Amino acid sequence: MVEALLPAYAEPLFAPRRYKVLYGGRGAGRSWSVARALVVTAAASPRRILCAREFQKSIKDSVHRLLQDQIALLGLPGYEITDREIRHVNGSLFLFEGLRHNVKKIKSLEGLDVAWVEEAEAVSKASWDVLVPTIRRPGSEIWATFNPDLESDPTYQRFVVTPPPDAFVCQVAGDDNPWFPEVLARERAYLYAVDPDAAAHVWGGACKQVGGAQIMRGKWIVEDFEPDPTWDGPYFGADFGFAQDPNTLVKVWIAPGALPGSSGRLMVEREAWKVGQDTDVIPVDWLTLMPDAARHTVRADSARPETISYLSRHGLPSITGVEKWKGSVEDGIAFLRQFEQIAIHPRCSRMADEARLYSYKIDRLTGDVLPEVVDAHNHLWDSVRYALAPLIQRSGTGVLDYYASRAGQVLAERDAHREDAARG
Repeated sequence: MVEALLPAYAEPLFAPRRYKVLYGGRGAGRSWSVARALVVTAAASPRRILCAREFQKSIKDSVHRLLQDQIALLGLPGYEITDREIRHVNGSLFLFEGLRHNVKKIKSLEGLDVAWVEEAEAVSKASWDVLVPTIRRPGSEIWATFNPDLESDPTYQRFVVTPPPDAFVCQVAGDDNPWFPEVLARERAYLYAVDPDAAAHVWGGACKQVGGAQIMRGKWIVEDFEPDPTWDGPYFGADFGFAQDPNTLVKVWIAPGALPGSSGRLMVEREAWKVGQDTDVIPVDWLTLMPDAARHTVRADSARPETISYLSRHGLPSITGVEKWKGSVEDGIAFLRQFEQIAIHPRCSRMADEARLYSYKIDRLTGDVLPEVVDAHNHLWDSVRYALAPLIQRSGTGVLDYYASRAGQVLAERDAHREDAARG
């Protein structure tokens, strides 16, 4: 067998167990370790392995490339790699499927030795209920790797809160990875310095606490989709970072809603998010991810006119700054929340993170939610606001001030009415 270096926590992957679950913070090397363990064991003896995730529209959404890279790094002979499968001359076979939309196909799979579920935090109870009894060959195993989201999620409940019998369940983080990269170490240190609670979730693997302070609470979902010709858009928005903040670009659409009189559904299709970019790298990275941004108007943070000027001369000719006003953030939030729903494509993981973390301030003593937005975890949401700027109604003093003034007006009208009634 080829010698494969792995973190110490991965050693139990080679011992027989019905369930093998690795979860925790980013940068721990879970997916890398599982991929390496599977290609090594499959090269040693025949294995039929299903690589699954909740959503998979194409092979690009799978771990196909990760497995291919590990085969190359280890120099494993005997593998044949096609666009749809990975085979070994000894009969081993890797299959790749999405769970949510392939129920019948998953049920029909037979003789599987291993099912590896990547990004398992997104897997629904219904998908687990189909997959688990499908993996029924004697000695078969179910492997799962994930970054926890909410404690109430089916995957977390199934494997962490009440783990099944014969399960190896291990929480790991960057410190457990001897090859944790320096670039991630800097990002981790920064987030722990500015927002320890968010860092505990992102890097430590703690579940995100849901509370009333979340700005987008109850409004968004993660959903796989393809843009439809009937949708309005696309709309592009950009935000520029300072120091450790990221430069971001988003591509969004507005789709018809299901409810009468609805403002429709906001569909977040693409994101770009990167810290520490030199200005000359920004258009290269953005146009690689979203080449059609060159043909559309990109509305951007007007606080960086010199950056906008550079980008307009280097691939984004229609980029323009967005006007800001007192209360523009609150007006934008009110506009976003009027959508029937906000759907975030599964590939937009940073957008989903911000959806969970974007919050109002909380009073330190009383725990009350305050009418002030925390200036953090908002870079992609700011980009969305900029993208849709022409559609946002300007209240003049901000939505919160507007409601306060309206409340005062109502009280004044009530008092005047009482005075009139008293005069009779």
